[in-house]
Amino acid sequence: MPRKSPVVDEVVAAVGRLLRRGLPVTPATADAALLDLRGIVARAADPADEASRTAALDGTLRGLLARFPDTRYASAVRVLFGLPPAEPGQNLTVRRDLAAAEAGHEVHHFRKRVEPKLIERIAWELLADAERFTRSVMIAPRLAPAAGRQPVLADPFAWEVADHEEQFSRLWSAIYAARAELLAVERLISLQADRMDIRRTAVTAAWRWAAARAEAISYTTAFVPDLESSADELVALAGWTPALTSVQASLLTEAATGGASREQFVAALHGETGLGNAWTHGFLTRPASPENTPDEQNGQLS
Repeated sequence: MPRKSPVVDEVVAAVGRLLRRGLPVTPATADAALLDLRGIVARAADPADEASRTAALDGTLRGLLARFPDTRYASAVRVLFGLPPAEPGQNLTVRRDLAAAEAGHEVHHFRKRVEPKLIERIAWELLADAERFTRSVMIAPRLAPAAGRQPVLADPFAWEVADHEEQFSRLWSAIYAARAELLAVERLISLQADRMDIRRTAVTAAWRWAAARAEAISYTTAFVPDLESSADELVALAGWTPALTSVQASLLTEAATGGASREQFVAALHGETGLGNAWTHGFLTRPASPENTPDEQNGQLS
């Protein structure tokens, strides 16, 4: 881990204080050092509202705990923060005992040696999350209930503004649709689901990812050609994907351009066995799931 700084120490201390009550985060337990992190502010429906940022912090922490990278301590750190297999209302002493058992440590050793490192790891994950948002030049638009119908005036400037908002919304819709399918693939792999179900979902993810990339190219070309982030950097916000060559990425994108359906996407890529292998086998051969090995019989996208 990088060298500590006052900001890091402040966030570590704030996570430690939050641990006393555990999740869910409440306004009484939320610390400004956490609520003011860029990733939390960006996710809040109303950044100026403390309750909104508190909800964003709670959701972000749950996501980080669900994806805690150290598999040995993943269950222990979740228990420590009050998530299952812990039960609602359990105090820190009880949660600490349960967490120590989950980790296979004696309680005193866990509290003195392991718990501080887990707290620090969560703090670093929150800081890394904030850094990712800081480096991103585009953030998904926040939506609020409309007070009434919002007609577009018959005016060239109003049309231009509406067109930009329309395309911007299509971009983020496509990115989130891709993210949903990529998450679905990872969930099925974790569940050790049927190989064909995983393959089918992976192909759907390829279609959604390609559609998102097409939207990103269209948006950046039309509205922000000088944007520091390229279309690929934007679509990367959807999540991890198998490594593709530039030619393979272009083939996927072309097949999804123009609002192509999944069936049209698959038909356009018929015969692209190498591309199918690169995408579907890329998921099945990830180090996180060594028990999943590629099916060598069919590299088609289908």
